[in-house]
Amino acid sequence: MNKIPFLKKKKVEEKSRTIRANDSEANAAKEFAGNQISTSKYNLITFLPKNLFEQFRRLANAYFLFLLCLQLIPQISSLAPVTTILPLVFVLSLTAIKDASDDFARHRSDNQVNNRETKTVVGNELVTRKWRDIKVGDMVRLENNEFVTADIVLISTSEPNGLCYIETAELDGETNLKARQALEETCGLVDHIDQLSSFDAEIEYEAPNNNLGRFEGNLTWKEKTLPLKNDNVLLRGTRLRNTHWAFGIVCYAGSDTKLMKNSGKAKFKRTKIDHLLNRIILGIFLFLLIMCAIMTICSGFWESFVGYDFRKYLPWETYVSINQQIGALEISLLVFLSYIIILNTVVPISLYVSVEFIRLLQSKWIDWDIKMYYEPNNVPAQARTTTLNEELGQIEYIFSDKTGTLTQNIMTFNKCSVRGKVYGYVNDEAGNEIQDTEKLKPIEFQEKDEDFEWYDQKLLDAIKKNDKDVNNFFTLLSVCHTVMPEHKDGKIIYQAQSPDENALVSASRTFGFVFVGRTQSSITIRVQDKEEAYELLDILDFDNDRKRMSVIVKKDGKIFLYCKGADSKVKERLDSSEKDMMTETDEHLNKFATDGFRTLCLAYRELSENDYKTWSQKMNQAKTSMEKREEKVKDAYEEIEDHLKLVGATAIEDKLQDGVPQCIERLARAGIKIWVLTGDKIETAYNIGLSCRLLTNDMETFFIEEESEDGVEKKLKEVRNKMIAKIEQLFDVHIDNRDKRLDWKDWGIDVMKFDQHRRNTNTTNNTNAQRTNGHATTTTDTHSNEREPFEGFGLLITGQALGFALKDKIKMKFLELGTMCKAVVCCRVTPLQKAQVVELVMQNEKKITLAIGDGANDVSMIQKAHIGVGISGQEGRQAVLASDYSFGQFRFLERLLLVHGRWSYLRISKFLRYFFYKNFAFTLCHFWFGFFSGFSAQTIYDPFFVATYNVFFSSLPVLALGVFDQDVSADHSMSKPHLYTPGQNNEFFNKKIFAESVIHGILTSCIIFFVPYLSVSNTTRPGGMTQADLQSFGFIVATIMAIIVNLENALETWYWTGLYHFVLWGTIVVHFLFHFALYSTIIWKIFKTNYAYVGVAQAVLSTGNFWFTLFLTCAILLLPVFCREFFRMRFMPNKTDRARLNQKFRTEEKAAFVAHIQHKLRQSKRSIRSGYAFSQQPGWGPLITSGRMQSKSIIPTRQPSHTTNTTMPIFPKNRKNRVLNELSPKNLIKPDHNPQSGPQLVRLTHVPSS
Repeated sequence: MNKIPFLKKKKVEEKSRTIRANDSEANAAKEFAGNQISTSKYNLITFLPKNLFEQFRRLANAYFLFLLCLQLIPQISSLAPVTTILPLVFVLSLTAIKDASDDFARHRSDNQVNNRETKTVVGNELVTRKWRDIKVGDMVRLENNEFVTADIVLISTSEPNGLCYIETAELDGETNLKARQALEETCGLVDHIDQLSSFDAEIEYEAPNNNLGRFEGNLTWKEKTLPLKNDNVLLRGTRLRNTHWAFGIVCYAGSDTKLMKNSGKAKFKRTKIDHLLNRIILGIFLFLLIMCAIMTICSGFWESFVGYDFRKYLPWETYVSINQQIGALEISLLVFLSYIIILNTVVPISLYVSVEFIRLLQSKWIDWDIKMYYEPNNVPAQARTTTLNEELGQIEYIFSDKTGTLTQNIMTFNKCSVRGKVYGYVNDEAGNEIQDTEKLKPIEFQEKDEDFEWYDQKLLDAIKKNDKDVNNFFTLLSVCHTVMPEHKDGKIIYQAQSPDENALVSASRTFGFVFVGRTQSSITIRVQDKEEAYELLDILDFDNDRKRMSVIVKKDGKIFLYCKGADSKVKERLDSSEKDMMTETDEHLNKFATDGFRTLCLAYRELSENDYKTWSQKMNQAKTSMEKREEKVKDAYEEIEDHLKLVGATAIEDKLQDGVPQCIERLARAGIKIWVLTGDKIETAYNIGLSCRLLTNDMETFFIEEESEDGVEKKLKEVRNKMIAKIEQLFDVHIDNRDKRLDWKDWGIDVMKFDQHRRNTNTTNNTNAQRTNGHATTTTDTHSNEREPFEGFGLLITGQALGFALKDKIKMKFLELGTMCKAVVCCRVTPLQKAQVVELVMQNEKKITLAIGDGANDVSMIQKAHIGVGISGQEGRQAVLASDYSFGQFRFLERLLLVHGRWSYLRISKFLRYFFYKNFAFTLCHFWFGFFSGFSAQTIYDPFFVATYNVFFSSLPVLALGVFDQDVSADHSMSKPHLYTPGQNNEFFNKKIFAESVIHGILTSCIIFFVPYLSVSNTTRPGGMTQADLQSFGFIVATIMAIIVNLENALETWYWTGLYHFVLWGTIVVHFLFHFALYSTIIWKIFKTNYAYVGVAQAVLSTGNFWFTLFLTCAILLLPVFCREFFRMRFMPNKTDRARLNQKFRTEEKAAFVAHIQHKLRQSKRSIRSGYAFSQQPGWGPLITSGRMQSKSIIPTRQPSHTTNTTMPIFPKNRKNRVLNELSPKNLIKPDHNPQSGPQLVRLTHVPSS
């Protein structure tokens, strides 16, 4: 009964929760949620009513249902009900089948998850159960590499001290491992089943919530109450790694888990055009009622004053009163309903059949697009819905995940600077940097990671020569870290808190400095075949404020402090004698950061024995202090990390997916604002933003990192004032009303063309056009001079600050600043915050949004946005299953929007405006005919033509238009992103264009009706018979109608194919053949019926009057349209007209290339923020020095791969490094030369220092 929504018992809101371990009866009495999940919209019981309700929310479907009811009344209907029943059932069935298919995929995914198996402790044995059968309070056993069943409180693990490691990619997108630990009092239970089964602790903790970073509770056992925190809990969606097994008590299950609390509900999505069509249908229905009211009033007068006297020839029905006034009134009321049926073709049901058919084929173009197929992973593009295609052409905001979406989450050591010498860049014989790595052959090493490639021989030569500085550099990298090594099959596998650390230690190994192992008091490295042991004295761990880490080690009686961290933090700790060296290294750091690499500095200090002992005593006092312990420990760190000597700097490439920078650049040029919502910290996100061209050096970038609501509010105000000052400085805009919301449009500034609106710094030869509007005055320059580059604003905000910014009090201030920026990056955000940011923009900006991601942490925003796109990547298929469209790489989003989206919007817009035009032209002829037929609701056309007009005689050309038409080619669509903006502005279909189509249709109906009427009203055939009979007149009007509307369609079409020629001319020919056959005597002989139209076609087509009327009508209707289009394209061309001309003559390509080069050459340098990405959490230092975390042999079971870097996914070996360098004038002129003669096998030999 609980599966029926309205029979579910109302759930009481919990304030806190108390459970008892291994007591299923007591826990079951509290009716906690089970572990079964459901992401589907329907079940067997709710499918039919919910689906029909959703479909009849479309006013057109409700309108046709109303018509069907009217047609069931024989007194008012001249059409059989089957003419409406069959199309309506077809449309409803087609949509229902599609919705059922989509929901079936969700059910299948849910069943796969719910039927996973795990082991639980029952009695004194382990019993295998399905996930759906797990209950709150159960004791479960997790195996290595197994997904966590539910949210569980950790009890014991296979590791010493109750440690275990988890991967949280499904929650935050990060693939680096995180440590969790059981309580010291319970970890001794290990895997003793008898003790675990008798474990009867009582656990009290907070009610289910969506906060991934917090867990508060108490565990009471053996009369002791022990505090529980987030480090003691494993969340559903995480994966157990490098731990044989772990036991835990389920605290939240199913829909109560934090993962599901952060996942939004699947919702029905309808396009902007669908909503507009609903309003248009209401307007058309109102127009229909007005026409019917006019016919009703006229019918009443006509029946009262004319029809009453002609009852002998036109008798009234028996159920009509014989009273003159009452009878006329009754007839007019019946005529009202009759005209509703006859004139209903202003919105024929074929409209929605055609729309669904066009959308289906548009979806297939996406599925069949070979250029969106990702071959390495065998992932084709897939349109998982068919109802949102045109909305792909109207996107204004993109919300994107970073890790796995923009990047591959693969870190590689790429460049370095050692005591003023830079390594990693290769020059040709002329001394110019070789930027194209395809012209280079990577050096071959005996041992390296798959994705590591190195081209610079100079660094290897320095190692061979036993360069003291280079040896010190790599020694620091191999010693200063918290990486844990594991040995398997003679290979070392590194486990690190962050991919950056893993990349540095792995690179050090490649160059011959191998980190071998560690204990709580020692670190062992191997330089070639010689092992060197360092005594580990202290680890000064990383945190978010310090942004650096250090180790203090002792070797051969000498004590060294090795430090690495953000350049801004290390720089201030250097000895004064290092000033010149730091200046030189700063140039290298700027070059690295400009190239998009993540940078950090390395430094060291040699300590005397006395200095270390004195400091160690202070450190012990700080650690044992009962007051302000953390502050005193940090002060001690600061004291020892001083007077450092600079070793060098590293540059790590966070590998972007192929084509991401170009994709983002083109999307930005298309007027799309991109917001990145990531789990990374702000420094990492900033440098990735630079790498992928989301942020540029010419952007004015603001950072919001405050940790209180007042601080965030104050910072938002400060940023707003800076924006105002910058705008007034650069654009000569004076903002009078500073309380009014900032908006570029208020000042007439096009954000895609800032330079056209800039103030000219040289005012001597300058003409200004001043414009006043609203609350600001804008000055536009007519001359451009060299001036400060400006490409708009960028905003970066941390997750904590975002939490305050999304509160009702200040969320509109945050939105105002966000919408003024070209790019916004939200860092360290939770899945729920991602959805809240999307919702904030959707509700207040009323713009079309798209969300794209690849993991379970992206599902909520994918479901919330107008369009959700899933990338089939390294983090499972949850995002794909929740999405509307999916593919294998982020770069395919460019083609999805700029080609398929733009074409879909263009096609559906032209289809709709033409469809309304042709149906108004067709229907209004009935209206005009009413004035000549006594307002009797008599149809002007043959009933067969009425039934087949929208099926055979006007459907195929317009369907071909809606499926195949294109203004410019796919390549030109992508090379000219500005062509995307008409969709954002609703330029191709809106209320104004609809009104123009209606007026065009009304005028066409007038010409098509009255020109033939005047032509045949006083004419006779050669035999002397009049030509003004109803059948002949109706056939003339119908024939002209079929020809005119199809030729109008031809004038609308840009892309003429053989198929289009066939359906266009074929439709006209079929019209004549059909009526020849239908009106021939053969039909009369077969059916033995007196059909009034027999012989009409032959009689009409044999007269010259008909052909003259046809050509005259075509000239009157088509020539003005042709001339109007010619004049517009010649004297007032729009963006599309210019693009079509350019496609033919390629006039813009050279100018665009030159402009691109000039833009690159004038880019300015900004101060660079360090992008060193330590794990956001506190480091592993305390765990290592306490002995709780030690090196071990790798677990021999259930390893997914043999890669030497388990924090990174496997990618093809032949993938080339992407080097994003500034464009050099020399490189544009001089050819590149390859100094490498071939691959080199290098064996590094360590030469002892003299």
